[in-house]
Amino acid sequence: MSLIPTPSRKHYHLFDQEQIDHMYFDISPAGEIDANKYSLFNFTGDPKLEYAEWESRMDMMNSWFSDMKKSNRFLYERESIDGSKIISQVVDPETGDIREMLNFASNDYLNLTQDKRIWEKVKEVAEQYGGGAGGAPLLSGTMRIIKELQEKIASMKAMEASIVYTSGYAANVGTISGLLGHKDIAIYDMFSHASLIDGSKGSNKKFFAHNDPVSLEKVLKSVQNKYINKLVVVDGVYSMDGDICNLPEILDVAHYYGAWVLVDEAHATGVIGKNGKGTVDHFGLEGKVDIITGTLSKSVGAVGGFVSASQKLINYLKYNSRSYMFSTSPYLPAVSASLEGLKLIEKNEAGQDKLWENIQYVKNRLLKAGFNIGNAETAIFPIIIGDDNKVKEMTYQLHLRNIFVNPVPYPAVPRKLTRVRMTITAGFSIEQLKHTLNQVEEIGKDLNII
Repeated sequence: MSLIPTPSRKHYHLFDQEQIDHMYFDISPAGEIDANKYSLFNFTGDPKLEYAEWESRMDMMNSWFSDMKKSNRFLYERESIDGSKIISQVVDPETGDIREMLNFASNDYLNLTQDKRIWEKVKEVAEQYGGGAGGAPLLSGTMRIIKELQEKIASMKAMEASIVYTSGYAANVGTISGLLGHKDIAIYDMFSHASLIDGSKGSNKKFFAHNDPVSLEKVLKSVQNKYINKLVVVDGVYSMDGDICNLPEILDVAHYYGAWVLVDEAHATGVIGKNGKGTVDHFGLEGKVDIITGTLSKSVGAVGGFVSASQKLINYLKYNSRSYMFSTSPYLPAVSASLEGLKLIEKNEAGQDKLWENIQYVKNRLLKAGFNIGNAETAIFPIIIGDDNKVKEMTYQLHLRNIFVNPVPYPAVPRKLTRVRMTITAGFSIEQLKHTLNQVEEIGKDLNII
C-alpha cells in the first residue's frame, strides 16, 4: 500500500492493476517525486487517482510537496505573525527567521484589515454582542447588527434585499446549488472562480469563452430548449487576470435568451464603480442584474460573503440555500468590521483614489518593462510566464529580496498562462512600488522572462 522504490521511479499501490504502469513518477536527487516535472494536477485532478487507495494518494502528494520543501521552493502557507500589513512580518520557511516583507500577496486592497477606525467600532460591538452568534440565522442567530449589514449591502448594490454568509465561498455555492435542479443549467465564463463552479456540482453546466458574448450566445442557443432555467455566471473582476467583465453585452445576450445573470463582485467591491460600488455601478446597470454575490474578506477587510437580489429570491434562498440554513450566523465582530468597512468605502474614505494611483503606476511600469500582464486593469496583476519552474523561481527570488508574491502554477490556470500574481493595495508608497518593480524587472531579465 505504500510507495515501492526503484532506481529512478516510484509507483504506488492501486486498486486496479492495469493502471499501475500509468502511475510512475520520476524521482529527484532528494529521493522524492520530482517537483520540477509534475504539477498539482497529478495529485489532485488526474482521473487515474481514482484507482489509488487514499493512503497512496496522500503519499504521492506529500512526496511532491517534500521535494519542493527540500529545494526551498515551497512558498505556500508562509506564516505572518502580525496580520495583513503593507510590510508584514513573515516566518521564513527555510530558516525560521522573521522577514519584514512588502506584502503583494494580499487581497486587502484598501488595507482595511488594519484600519483603527474600524477596530475601535469592533471593540464596542464585541462588548455588546460578544463573539459568536450562537445559532443559525433561521433560529436564534438573527441579530440586529447582521440585519444592518444586510441592509447596507442591499443599498450599496441597488438591490431589494441581501443575506450574509460565513464566507464568499459559502455564498456562491449556496446560491447556485440552491437554485439549480436537474432540469436547469449554469453557464459559466471559463475563468469563473472555483466557488461559483462548485455550486453546480451534481447539476448541469457549460462554459463560454472568457468575456466573449458571441461564445455565450452559441452556448445559449445550444441549450435553448433543453433546460427550464438558465443561469449565466460571471465575475465582475476576474481574480487571476484582473480584467473587468464585459457585463453590458453579456447581460443583453443572456436576457435575450431568457437566462438570469449572476455577477460575483468579490474583487470589484471597493475597487471599481462610484465609491467602490462594483461592476454593476461601473457600467450604470443598477437594477438590471438578477443576482449579485460577493465577499467581505477582500476590500472590505473582514470575512464573510453575501448575496443580493429581489426580496422574493432572498426569501427563497433563506430556506433553500443549505450553506445559509445549516451554518451558524457569521462571527459578530467580523459583521461589525464589514459594516464599518462598507461605510468608509461608500463615503470614499477608504483610500480608493490612492489605490488607483498605485494601480496606474504599476501597470505602466510592468508594460514598459515588457512583461505580459494580459488584460489586467484593476488591482490584480498577473506576470504571465507559462513555465511552472520559472514561476517558482521568480517567487523564490522575490522572497529572498523580502517581496511577498503568490505563485500560480498549473492547474490553477492553463499551462501556457502560469504566472506570478501581484496584488496592489492603497497603502503602498510610490517609493515602495518603485523598489519592488526594480527587483521584479531585474529578476525577469535574469530568468529570460523579459
